[in-house]
Amino acid sequence: MKTPTKIILIGSIICVIALIFFYPRLDLWNSEGSMQGAQQPAQPDRLAVEVVQVEPQRLENNLSVTGNIIPNETGALRSEISGLVTEINFEEGQFVKKGTPLVYLNDDELTAQRARLEYTKKLYEGQENRQKQLLEREAISQEEYDIVLNQFNTNLADINLIEAMIRQTVIRAPFDGVLGLRRISEGAVITPNDVIVDVVNIDPIKIDFSIPERYANVIQQGATISFTNDAIEGEASGKVYAIAPNIDPATRTVQLRAISPNKDRKFLPGMFVAVKVNLNVVEDAIMIPSQALIPELEGYKVFVVDSENKIDEAKVSIGRRTEREVQITEGLREGDLVLTTGVIQAKQDMQVEITKTH
Repeated sequence: MKTPTKIILIGSIICVIALIFFYPRLDLWNSEGSMQGAQQPAQPDRLAVEVVQVEPQRLENNLSVTGNIIPNETGALRSEISGLVTEINFEEGQFVKKGTPLVYLNDDELTAQRARLEYTKKLYEGQENRQKQLLEREAISQEEYDIVLNQFNTNLADINLIEAMIRQTVIRAPFDGVLGLRRISEGAVITPNDVIVDVVNIDPIKIDFSIPERYANVIQQGATISFTNDAIEGEASGKVYAIAPNIDPATRTVQLRAISPNKDRKFLPGMFVAVKVNLNVVEDAIMIPSQALIPELEGYKVFVVDSENKIDEAKVSIGRRTEREVQITEGLREGDLVLTTGVIQAKQDMQVEITKTH
């Protein structure tokens, strides 16, 4: 091979090697240059967030417990004396007023005894009048007059006793209420041990419930409660009227009793109810959604948005919690905008775009 040809061949090989070596670096430089040129004019995107505007609101501090419905009054109706049932004057499930005659017992024997005593009364009354006149004329002694007077007074006492027993043959409703199931029949002989019917007053109704001992001095008579039952639509209210004077050592609770109107009789004795006891009310409480609160080692913080749409951290102190909100006692003011979304990505002084204000 001639020398010029060799030189040309070697030069070609060197050019190819140089091209192979330098081309990737040139391509990378061009790529980086083009990327930097493309990115340089772009600005970082703002964080899209939703906020809640702080507004004072009424906060009721309620204690949730469970309770039981009990009747206002209840009792098993019985006769005071033994006797034959001659008439039953009520229907099962009937509402009756206090004093309504419900059952009549046979009083023939008692009526006969009263008639006999009435006749004897006339005799003793005449004797007493005559003896009194004789005593005034000193025709008899005081002792003789006292014997006749005692017989007359004893007769009057016997009449009163019989009349009381006759009244007991009419068994009346002891209070306003609804009658239960009848347990006797006409013609039966009953005794004071036999239950005739149950009488229950359920308007108003009473609610028994217990609270932890730490609230024993917080709740006073007259405190308002509300209660619900899964089988009944809506919420009813009542007032505490009685508080037990002691703490149950087994449960460390104190028992309370409230009263509530029940005109439509939808709440029945024995029902289980969920009770809310109103402990106190904060009229100007600052509440924020629970997801806006960030726990830290030294307490809590929230992110707020300033007038320039920048994020700022605010150290806060919390109070009462509800199912969805938490009370802020220190660190926020009325009108502050608190982040409710984007909390994880948020950083101090980061620019944000508010998409929704609650």
